[in-house]
Amino acid sequence: MVKLAFAIEIVTTVLTFTGLGYYLVALWSAHNFQRTLRRSLPAFHPPVSILKPVKGLDPEMYASFASHCLQNYAGDYEILFGVSSMDDPAVAAIKRLQAEYPERRIHLILCPESRGANGKVSNLTQILPHAHYDYLIINDSDIKVSSHYLTRILAGFQMPERGGRVGMVTAAYRGRASNTLGSRMEALGISTDFIAGALTSRWLERGIRFGLGSTLAVSREALDAAGGLLPIVDYLADDFELGLRISHAGFEVVLSGDVVDTFLPAYTFPQFFEHQLRWARSIRDSRKLYAALVVTFGLPWAAANVIVSGLSLPSIALLSVTLAARVALALTVGVGILNDGQVFRDMWLLLPRDVVGLWVWLWSYASHTITWRGEEFRLKNGKLERC
Repeated sequence: MVKLAFAIEIVTTVLTFTGLGYYLVALWSAHNFQRTLRRSLPAFHPPVSILKPVKGLDPEMYASFASHCLQNYAGDYEILFGVSSMDDPAVAAIKRLQAEYPERRIHLILCPESRGANGKVSNLTQILPHAHYDYLIINDSDIKVSSHYLTRILAGFQMPERGGRVGMVTAAYRGRASNTLGSRMEALGISTDFIAGALTSRWLERGIRFGLGSTLAVSREALDAAGGLLPIVDYLADDFELGLRISHAGFEVVLSGDVVDTFLPAYTFPQFFEHQLRWARSIRDSRKLYAALVVTFGLPWAAANVIVSGLSLPSIALLSVTLAARVALALTVGVGILNDGQVFRDMWLLLPRDVVGLWVWLWSYASHTITWRGEEFRLKNGKLERC
């Protein structure tokens, strides 16, 4: 028993140090991205089509729709909404939008076909032929944007980071939490863990090779070179796949300095855990180095190390240093880059959220089944198969 406890202490000590190392690399990656934000934006205002597949009602959906109509943008743009049925409750919101913003080109498109397991991408393949312009932006129905969103996103096409042609511009996001524990923990995870990981990947891989679903801005040239949307209609992580394919087609994917909002449902804790598990299994099937995420949970490993070492002074000192680095990362990314004031309010949830994150990572290996919009699917190499 003593030998087992000592072995666990050694393992948790090593994992804590690797986790501490990850926090430091993530901090450097965040500062590296912050330096790019000082560049002035080029004047680039091509006409753009915004493609929004919708299904049902999301929190703050109408306000999110309206934010796209209030753009301070020098170029032309249109907004194309796609629904699978005219009985969808989102249709009333879209018609209201058309009535309140008659100066905007807002189109409602019926997408009756089911072309694959991913209903969002299926709708997008049916919206795309109606888009008039050579630059396209895909984002979800619950994404709220600033009045400078189009200006900042489209400028990214003139801001390559490696001297190539930019084929996709994507954007970070912050989650606006409802007043439930599950919702607040998800928002905290987005701002202090998920986006931090994306920035770390950007620095380690010298650019990003994926998209974030909050904003997928693409040129038609890059989209056509990547094979279009139809080949990803069965993938769960369609944003990741589209960015990866555009990168493989020889185009750069760049991360804009613009940050958008997404409104999180009032998750119960089980709903939060289920959503995190679906997300984790999606990443597991998309990223070959998913197992390496074990090193990103430095704070839970440090807490475990204190327990198994019997509250030894060295373990407490290591926990203190690890906690300081974790808090610094949360503030740098969550507050400094994403401007998410919720991070201050919910900082006390950082350790519980990271413990849940570690459990989700472990449990993600237990099965290939996920639940999405009330349906069960099996994941196979990133693709959805109905159970």
